Amino acid sequence: MTKPAVEFDISDNELHLVYRPRDNTSWVREMFGRGDELLVKGTFHLTSQDLVEEAAADATDDDDDITRLDDDRLVFAIARAEGEYFRFKPEILGFETPVLLHRDARPDWKWFSAERKVSILGVIQSLGLERIVIGGPDSDAIPIPEYERLLGQFPTPHELRRYVQARVGTVIRQYTEPKIDAEALLNAYVDQRTTATAPNLEAPFIDFDVAKYAFALDRLQAMLTNEAGTSEAQWQLEIVEIILLLNPRYIKAFTEVRLWDADASTWRRIDILLVDASGNVDVIEIKKPMGKPIMLPARYRDHHLPMRDLVGAMGQVTHYLRHLNRWSLAGEDYLTRLLSAKLPAGFKIRIINPSGIVIMGRSHALSEAQRREFEVLRRDSKGVADIITYDDLLARLQAVLDQLRSGPALSAAPASPQVE
Repeated sequence: MTKPAVEFDISDNELHLVYRPRDNTSWVREMFGRGDELLVKGTFHLTSQDLVEEAAADATDDDDDITRLDDDRLVFAIARAEGEYFRFKPEILGFETPVLLHRDARPDWKWFSAERKVSILGVIQSLGLERIVIGGPDSDAIPIPEYERLLGQFPTPHELRRYVQARVGTVIRQYTEPKIDAEALLNAYVDQRTTATAPNLEAPFIDFDVAKYAFALDRLQAMLTNEAGTSEAQWQLEIVEIILLLNPRYIKAFTEVRLWDADASTWRRIDILLVDASGNVDVIEIKKPMGKPIMLPARYRDHHLPMRDLVGAMGQVTHYLRHLNRWSLAGEDYLTRLLSAKLPAGFKIRIINPSGIVIMGRSHALSEAQRREFEVLRRDSKGVADIITYDDLLARLQAVLDQLRSGPALSAAPASPQVE
């Protein structure tokens, strides 16, 4: 059986590269005699100084310093033992970034060299790593299975050709329509060769997030139990913090914000103004539930009507939104100046079709008919304000907690069942 041109042997103290040239070793010896280096598979820079000096029992010695074994091979020491790892000689790899390979690894040449003689380690070190560690217990080590998966996804010459076609096709499509969609072909080929894995960025913070949402849920339940013992102002402040927790797009909430009423030529005050990460503002109206259902139990012409306080809150929010929209650019400049000290430097307030949020009432005891009427009202009002009951808040907090405790938020959907 033909032996590979490059393979690796592991000794107690060194990692050896065994090289079998296609046409015996004489030309290599000639290169070394001239002081030249041998570049193997575009990755390993070898010289006569790297040759293993100990001759095997069946080796023959020539007049020079090169050891030639019976199968006409050359053996080079490319890495030295260092604890649980082998550390590669920098001059062998052609760069100074330390490279460590765990002793349990059993590499072949494909671990280090891609097609067309591309150094895989050279590509990795070009990313600016402090060191490259493959396998073993170190915290920055790439697990061997993951490293092997990386090797399987390394671009092939065919993929590179597809990439060039796609880049050219992007330009060509601006002027004509080619028959072949090169970008689609590239994406399909890459999807076949790679496996997408969710990074699970939440893992380091999961315990903190669970504690945070559990505290918010407990706090809201306690507030609803002892509603009379909390002032209206304190109630609003605590509820708005829960809203910010459940809606991370909002980065700030401001209380008692001045608003210009162009109809009456006077100033009004918005109880709470929300600002999102892009500077857009929304209005939130918060009322204590007072144990009241969101829909009245009595019927009017065979329909349940919303509680009077909800109608008043919706009207109040509608007026705030109208004043904001009419204020427009002048309002943006005024609010930017007014709130700039509490916002990031250079942040600009924007009034672009603001929306409202109304939080009030209970919905847990609604009848089926009341619940349907409420959903109709809520969806009809969606363009103006989002109506949220305190039972909605409880359910949302509980749902977030259940998801955090059940595992990563991002998962692949199950395969669709076969349709007969």
